[in-house]
Amino acid sequence: MADKQAANTKNSNAVHAVTSNQDDLYKHLDETVRKYIATRFLRPIADHTREAFEEAKRFVLQCHCEKRSDEAIEAESRPLDVILDSGCGAGESTLHLAKRFPSIPVIGIDKSAMRLTKAGNVHQLEAANSGRIENLTVPQNAFWVRAELLDFWRLALDEVRTGRWNIIHHAVFYPNPWPKESEAGRRFHLHPIFPTLMALCPVTELRTNWEIYAKEFAAAAQIVCNETSDDNRAVTISCEPFNPEIPETAFERKYKEARQQLWRVLVKK
Repeated sequence: MADKQAANTKNSNAVHAVTSNQDDLYKHLDETVRKYIATRFLRPIADHTREAFEEAKRFVLQCHCEKRSDEAIEAESRPLDVILDSGCGAGESTLHLAKRFPSIPVIGIDKSAMRLTKAGNVHQLEAANSGRIENLTVPQNAFWVRAELLDFWRLALDEVRTGRWNIIHHAVFYPNPWPKESEAGRRFHLHPIFPTLMALCPVTELRTNWEIYAKEFAAAAQIVCNETSDDNRAVTISCEPFNPEIPETAFERKYKEARQQLWRVLVKK
């Protein structure tokens, strides 16, 4: 027992907290975000992401048609509810979201084929099932695709703007924080893609183990909402410490075991 406890302590200590040469919000955050609100991200979309997106569209339509088999034709002419799990890694968070929203298709997206090969394995299913071993099957509303997030988001926004999709919740759990100040432009909220990210969905949920990242994301979201929303009174943005009762990703489990403070940003429009 003592050996096991020692091993757990060693493993916990191996999960390092984020270290950075930046001790406050990025000094050019305001001007950077405003610049990207006024521009459009035009990088060519990768072919494999277009193919993955078509797979996701077929899955979403199939889910809704199965749910309303007598309304299949109508399903093609009205917005279809969707949930996105961006940067899902090995896909455990997708399972939790699928259980939380059982009637809505949940699309887990990650660029790593290797990570996605682990999606839906028995260990994840046990975790999503709170340790119970009965009914260890992948929820029918969970689906994973390998794609570039920035490209997938732009394609998804086209679906939203043309009235084909209604993304009701967007999970962005533990993205790479790019902690060096010189790397700040690679953070989602300091990248040209951020206005697209904010336009996708009325509810965006970010989780991170770096306080500065959370506060920057919230500040950047506030700027975008102020500049693009017709009624700012209808927008709420919270940025708070977060202690999940049941971890929903492998990273979240490790950070929690290492007693790191987690943060959650919730943007509701």
